[in-house]
Amino acid sequence: MRKNNLEIRKEHEAVRNSVGYYDFTHQLLEVTGKDAKAFLDYVFVANIGNSKVGDAKYTTMLNEEGIIIDDVIVFMIAEERFWISTLYINELIAWFDSHNKDFEVVYEDITNKVTMYAVQGPKSREVLNKFLSEPVDSIKYFSITDNKIDDIPVRIARMGYTGELGYEIYCTPDDKPLVESKLDEAGKEFGILNLGTDVIITSLPREKGYVLMSDLAGTNPLEVDFGWTVNWKKDFIGKEALEKVKAEGAKRSLLGFTIEDDEIEIAPGSIAKLNDEIVGKVTVFTYGYTVEKSIGFVLVDNDKAKIGDIVNIVVETKEIPATLVDRVFYDPSHERIKG
Repeated sequence: MRKNNLEIRKEHEAVRNSVGYYDFTHQLLEVTGKDAKAFLDYVFVANIGNSKVGDAKYTTMLNEEGIIIDDVIVFMIAEERFWISTLYINELIAWFDSHNKDFEVVYEDITNKVTMYAVQGPKSREVLNKFLSEPVDSIKYFSITDNKIDDIPVRIARMGYTGELGYEIYCTPDDKPLVESKLDEAGKEFGILNLGTDVIITSLPREKGYVLMSDLAGTNPLEVDFGWTVNWKKDFIGKEALEKVKAEGAKRSLLGFTIEDDEIEIAPGSIAKLNDEIVGKVTVFTYGYTVEKSIGFVLVDNDKAKIGDIVNIVVETKEIPATLVDRVFYDPSHERIKG
């Protein structure tokens, strides 16, 4: 039973209470050229056009129907130079290829040139300050800056996928042993752990309400509370369709749910019913070791279910009662990530 998995719990609690690190390397596309900013402004919903060097922005990419086809981080590394962090780089490149006809822009897959370590937890700042050439205290949330380990250049971003104060170290693959040795040495007094379980994509981010593309598949930004990422003043692919959703109101919502039975396993795609009517489907289910509950996300029809309702999730021949809640189970005021 996942609730009683001591190794998973230990890693989860290390990040919540102290510090942990892990290789969280995503695929990276480097975009350059005089039209780089304008092109990225067109393919993503966020305001890339007002980016400054060092900025990092979370955003989504939509098709013409306003449906999310990728969610990414866009870093402005230098003038006319951006990094895009994605898990679907081939699809991203294909989409760019089909929409870059009028832009002077070049893009290259640099994934094999860059490794990223996530260093997460309330002690992460103290650990990094022990071995980086420049302290990280002044790095703003969602930004990236140059730094060094000894004489080795690295980039440090302040962000993460855990809901805690956290940073990311971008280095070359050849420098991985150096980075890990520095982290182990500097973090020894805090009981730092090199995480090896799936807490990095299950219990830690899910307690915080963070999503993967598996949660977003087939949705638009307004259905998953990403309206704050959309710059309505510019043109972008899918804008017309998304404006229609905005005018009519989103038809669905990605909510959280809790269940009391910790023995049950619920698979993504399981249906949720209310009064014998199908009202939605589960996108993820896990155990939250901080909130001490079995939790998950469910995409529901707004005219059929809402927060506070008790729905039944169908698991084989059983129907498991689940309470619909906001999907941010942990630290809804975001005090933890502010450090």
